[in-house]
Amino acid sequence: MAPADTTTRVQLETAVALVPGEASAPRSPPMTAAGPVAWLRANLFSSWLSTAVTLLLIYLIARWTIGFVEWAFVNAIWEVPNNQTQACRELKGIGACWAVVTEKHRFILFGTYPYEEHWRPALVILLFVALYVVSAMRRFWRKELVTVWAGALTLIGILMWGGNTAPGLLPQPWEQLLALALLLGAGFAYVRGWIGMVWPTAALVYALLAWVGPVLDMPYVSQERWGGLPITLILATFGLAFAFPLSILVALGRRSSLPAIKTLCVLYVELIRGVPLISLLFMASVMFPLFLPEGMNIDKLLRAQIAIILFAGAYLAEVVRGGLQALPKGQYEAADALGLTYWQKTGLIVLPQALRLVIPPLVNTFIGFFKDTSLVLIIGIFDLLTAGKTAIVEPAWQGFGVEVYVFVGVIYFMFCFAMSRYSQNLEAELNRHRRR
Repeated sequence: MAPADTTTRVQLETAVALVPGEASAPRSPPMTAAGPVAWLRANLFSSWLSTAVTLLLIYLIARWTIGFVEWAFVNAIWEVPNNQTQACRELKGIGACWAVVTEKHRFILFGTYPYEEHWRPALVILLFVALYVVSAMRRFWRKELVTVWAGALTLIGILMWGGNTAPGLLPQPWEQLLALALLLGAGFAYVRGWIGMVWPTAALVYALLAWVGPVLDMPYVSQERWGGLPITLILATFGLAFAFPLSILVALGRRSSLPAIKTLCVLYVELIRGVPLISLLFMASVMFPLFLPEGMNIDKLLRAQIAIILFAGAYLAEVVRGGLQALPKGQYEAADALGLTYWQKTGLIVLPQALRLVIPPLVNTFIGFFKDTSLVLIIGIFDLLTAGKTAIVEPAWQGFGVEVYVFVGVIYFMFCFAMSRYSQNLEAELNRHRRR
């Protein structure tokens, strides 16, 4: 074939390809099966081996579920008269003895708190849950929320302490003078509109505890009598609330260009992360009082709280630092090009994006520390898990620890699952706003 004929044939084929028609029409991708049946076939029954494993797991799960329902509900005993546990012991291994939870639920939830005053820690639990719900709603994310937390935490302290609610950090009358000074300072801060700062809120709480508390006619209950779920919520809430801003400052300090600040932050993180929480609790309980001035005493609950704050702050600092490093360098350069100061750049551009990137590891750390509060049992604090263990020390109820641990585990699961689901919804919502 001559070169001219070849050129003509190529031109004709090109012209035909450019003419709209069936040959040039875009083709749709092949149809794929969709729906639950297709998903099951593709993921669970794709081969004979996958089918066999799936059927075996279905059989085991169904058998375990039926056995658990029979043990927990069908054959269970819910009440026994006058601690007569003989009926429970006859059904040992066949049915659950939930009578131990029915009988000991007050001790598990409230510890050794006076029985006739149990309405106070019960109200404290409801206040904590209400604060969590309000704080989770985005329409309440404003500076006034700090005032709500300050008032609620003050009420929580007054309810738990009762009559003489002064924390007792200093001997009288110095504590009253300090409370008066803090009250005046907090009032000035609120008048100036500084309600978003931590120190005026803490000062107001301390002053109200020292001055308003004794006016209420409630019996005084020392912290040695506190226990159960309120202790777990107090340690977790205050620990994470104070550890989070500390972690942000430490994470920023580790990325600072000032050698002294960077060195101090690195030493703090590596020292705290290099030792277990139990050792910090022992140090706070045994060694820390030795460094206090004579006549000054800090309760062991507050000492444990400080240890948890320091420990959580070091771990959260590394999570925040990961978010800062994951942020593209162009964000920093764009903020510098706008002429923003360091704190404007950090607060308005860098931190919001960095924290959004690390929501999953942040919540994972929150959940871990919420459960780690049970370690305070080693210094004699009756948290929820310790109260549950102590509830079955009585000879009549020995041997029914499984039911108590299931009850305590359900409580932990509800709080941890709520945090997990909320973080997923928050992350999805922030991603939708980001795409817009």
